[in-house]
Amino acid sequence: MHDQALQGEALRFDNSYARLSEALFQRQSPHPVRAPELLRLNRPLAETLGLDPDACSYAEWAEVFAGNRLLPGMEPLAMAYAGHQFGNFVPQLGDGRALLLGEVIGRDGQRRDLQLKGSGRTPFSRGGDGRAALGPVLREYIVSEAMHALGVPSTRALAAVRTGESVMRDRILPGGIVTRVARSHIRVGTFEYFAARRDQDSVRLLADHVIQRHYPDAVEGDNAYLELLRAVARAQAELVAQWLGVGFIHGVMNTDNVSLAGETIDYGPCAFLDAYHPDTVFSSIDQHGRYAFGNQPRIAQWNLARFAECLLPLIDGDEERAIARATEALEANADVLDVAWMGVMRAKLGLQQAEEGDKALVQDLLALMRDQAADYTLAFRGLAEAVGADGPEQAPALLEGFPEPQALTDWLLVWQRRLHAEAQPQASVQATMRARNPRYIPRNHRVEQAIAAAVDDGDLVPFHRLVDVVCDPYTERSAAEYCATPPADHERVTQTFCGT
Repeated sequence: MHDQALQGEALRFDNSYARLSEALFQRQSPHPVRAPELLRLNRPLAETLGLDPDACSYAEWAEVFAGNRLLPGMEPLAMAYAGHQFGNFVPQLGDGRALLLGEVIGRDGQRRDLQLKGSGRTPFSRGGDGRAALGPVLREYIVSEAMHALGVPSTRALAAVRTGESVMRDRILPGGIVTRVARSHIRVGTFEYFAARRDQDSVRLLADHVIQRHYPDAVEGDNAYLELLRAVARAQAELVAQWLGVGFIHGVMNTDNVSLAGETIDYGPCAFLDAYHPDTVFSSIDQHGRYAFGNQPRIAQWNLARFAECLLPLIDGDEERAIARATEALEANADVLDVAWMGVMRAKLGLQQAEEGDKALVQDLLALMRDQAADYTLAFRGLAEAVGADGPEQAPALLEGFPEPQALTDWLLVWQRRLHAEAQPQASVQATMRARNPRYIPRNHRVEQAIAAAVDDGDLVPFHRLVDVVCDPYTERSAAEYCATPPADHERVTQTFCGT
């Protein structure tokens, strides 16, 4: 490798988590892989972080993003955390196949974690091989970058690497590593790990770190730890509201997958709605619909209650007072989530002002979409052309999604009266709606097709093409229209998998 080039590409690391107590993590180097191949480098993100993608060859970057070579300033470690998985507490999970390389201060002055996922066994691997299959690596790259482009807070993918080695899952598969970038990787489960061990010193240390790093305004309140709870709850409420707005189903909302930074994290059995129904589940491991699309707000509140339990001794020395104050904060957050969701949905309908009756307007539309199995993405996108239309027949894109369009007529009249009351120009309303309702999402069947082509045939063209499309989700263009098409019956995806 060209050491001089890599030295010149040294990122600006400031590893604050690695300076905390070593009770929080285990230092661990990545396990080298045999023949790393860089499949994609996220050039805009690399430049934001301070990397010049052209400073080294793809082969040299492959060595870095496979963990075969550490850049100056990297201090790899595996983070400790626990978690409630499908409601059941597991006292030790941790980074079983991931390593935090360090925290980078980017060219924009923002601090971000740099993490390898699939880099080998750690002390938290619990018998696993610590590796990742290529398919889940490509899925995380596609979907996390799509979420970022959709404006949803998310971890991001900096690089995808094929390792040149095989992993055994249900069959032998090619291995991969994704380099993940996040505001941080601290989770509700991180707090649970230490609270379960009654290690209040570590809980306090973590809380102070999260406040300093993510919610510095919390110290201005009467109780910084209660303010931390409120801030994390507010961030989760706003995040889940945006999930609902784009039809995203996380699939595995365990507490170890809840980022305290308010980002979408861990793209395992995730999926997007095709036909709308609130009970939709894709995850193969969600046998009872705990994490169904419409259940996500309730589960978010449940997860926040687990976080609150960890903070109770810090909120107040009197347990009853602490429970009362935390409960009040979480009950108020249910209203925050509802307000955030209504803000998202109003924007999707082209509305700028909040009026009584808006929630019923949204719910009535969703009921029509559910009853007629309308495509979630295309129905909202098609509404833009129905602004000012006398009936659905004048909005052919909308008409396509509703087999019984007459049922839409009454709703359209109510909606149009509501728009008329705001007296916005029709062109302005349509432009706003097209900017809030994507044309292209990473449709599940397209994601699966791209993964199958790469894994089974070694063909990465569908993967690259799909990434390029979903990174510009609002601009209509003929070359991307294959991503706007709902699946045919034989293409329909009914289950998605974790890949662990």
